Amino acid sequence: MSAIHDLTALEQADAIRAGDLSPTELVCHYLDRIASTDNAIGAYVTVTDELASAQAALAEKQHADARRTGDYLGALHGVPVAVKDVVRIEGVRCTNGSAAFAESVSDIDDHVVTRMREAGLVILGTTNTPEFALPCYTENQIGAPTRNPWDLRCSPGGSSGGSAAAVAAGIAPIAHGTDAGGSVRIPASACGLVGIKPSRGRVSNGPIGHDVTGLSVQGALGRSVADAAALLEVMSGLMPGDTYTAPGGTGPLRTPAGRSGLRVVVLAEPMVPGVSAHPDCLEAVQLAAKMLLEAGHTVEEMEMSPDQGVADAFATAWSVFAASVAVDEDDEDRLTPFTRYMRELGRAVGGIELHTALTIFRGIGQMIADLFFESYDVILTPTLATPPPLVGAFAAEIDQSTNFARMSEFMPYTPLYNITGLPAVTVPLHWNAAGLPIGVMLGARYGAESTIISLAAQLESSAGQLDRHPKCW
Repeated sequence: MSAIHDLTALEQADAIRAGDLSPTELVCHYLDRIASTDNAIGAYVTVTDELASAQAALAEKQHADARRTGDYLGALHGVPVAVKDVVRIEGVRCTNGSAAFAESVSDIDDHVVTRMREAGLVILGTTNTPEFALPCYTENQIGAPTRNPWDLRCSPGGSSGGSAAAVAAGIAPIAHGTDAGGSVRIPASACGLVGIKPSRGRVSNGPIGHDVTGLSVQGALGRSVADAAALLEVMSGLMPGDTYTAPGGTGPLRTPAGRSGLRVVVLAEPMVPGVSAHPDCLEAVQLAAKMLLEAGHTVEEMEMSPDQGVADAFATAWSVFAASVAVDEDDEDRLTPFTRYMRELGRAVGGIELHTALTIFRGIGQMIADLFFESYDVILTPTLATPPPLVGAFAAEIDQSTNFARMSEFMPYTPLYNITGLPAVTVPLHWNAAGLPIGVMLGARYGAESTIISLAAQLESSAGQLDRHPKCW
């Protein structure tokens, strides 16, 4: 007989609606699994057992009432969710992965949490992240590093590594993440999950977490495309104080009606100078291209010249973001060496230099629209340039500029979609000889989440990987 956590999030919601499974039973199952499993994984920072139990009890009552009245409560009502430890949940500590904020307790909900509460999701706890969600690995000074459920020696990536590890280990059915340079898609790929980075403005960053660079968005992680898309739909929408929102919704999980096939362009090699893709990552892209051709889509390959100017612009904006985090002067020496390095770079950036970087971002967005999306519907790339690295590989005793360079070599594909504000999704299709998952990434024009979500669902159906789990499952 299947265990409760074998069900996808949407299957759990269906069972709740039918009365075959209660939200309280579901929450107890996950809290028990967290207690027995997470010591080895390190996915959670704070387990909100009292909040989760109260929310589950409320959801149970609401479902009982809905069954009597015939009302529909929503696609994920009563389903548990894990939330990255960088957003505010009223009454819950929010450490931002930093020893300087280890005991900081939020007095408000961020808008994305409000949306989840209103949809009836049950918050299991907050998940681990590197300090200020800056690096692409999940190691900090709060506690032990988060480990990849597929191989505990390896990193789950970052910065939403705790969220990805929780879903991959079966200690959360779905999870929230943030993504300013790949932080949803990197760990989703490393942990064999679906990760969706939506168009800029799709999900609110408010009320006080707005990112003026436009890089950071809220995203969704799940075992299936449908689960991740359902969570994204819950989180999406204009909230008070927002001044813009992405057009349309996430759309149906199918190829759009009346389309005989999508036009896909493959960019196999990174556009970062001096970086090349590992054979495992190229093999995953070749597999995806073959599957798309067999499904009736048009697939063409193209090469783009590496551009150091774009990489430098991203580094400039990212360092300014790091420097903008308000930290008491007495706490500066409690920050990690990498954070201090990035903040030092950011403080040296002048206004004109930042304006130039942001102008480059807009120019790249225009180039992508003109060069690719006049002729193609989807861009296909590897998600990462290498398989998941070992824990500690980035933060070893090295110069911090080398640390940054190593990160760039690991994640050269993902920042493009933060720079441009375009949507992207990573989907697991391939496991290498070492048993580690290798994802591929689909990107589309602004507001076209439905295109890549439906295409990802088609690839997922062809690959048939949903029943594949790590040993800790």
